[in-house]
Amino acid sequence: MLIVLAVVAVAASLLEQAPELVTGRARASDGDSFRLAGDRIRLLGIDAPELDQLCHDAAGKDWSCGRAARDHMARLLVAGPVACAPRDRDRFGRLLAHCDIAGHDLAADMVLAGFAVADGAYGGEERQAQRAHLGIWAGSFISPRAWRDGKNSSNPLDWLMNSLFGPQT
Repeated sequence: MLIVLAVVAVAASLLEQAPELVTGRARASDGDSFRLAGDRIRLLGIDAPELDQLCHDAAGKDWSCGRAARDHMARLLVAGPVACAPRDRDRFGRLLAHCDIAGHDLAADMVLAGFAVADGAYGGEERQAQRAHLGIWAGSFISPRAWRDGKNSSNPLDWLMNSLFGPQT
């Protein structure tokens, strides 16, 4: 009986260990995901405009906020090797992770620069970006979630409602 308990204890401790870091040079996919060491990584705690999403500047003119978010991520990634602590996988098979470069949290940097919204974390950084009118906060935009929901809907009225009032539940 003691041997069985010991085996169970060892197995439990192995399951509780934090996943190994994924490290190396990365290439931006969009404003909240990138490729690293053969893995697709999605940053936890943020949501960035989709690659083909448009936003409006202060004058109401369209600009490619999705591409700008990707380009900002690319600029951050050239600063050095990325270290990511995976937490899970999403439905697309991407690793969901907290990542940093030389101690700088990538998700926090994206939100602080105004190229992503806080999604469960980084509220302080989002408020700073809003106050400074940075990135998407310089004008108006549809939340990335509402934009995706509208784009994937077969009903144009759904997109309009999501655009104006957020996703309807």
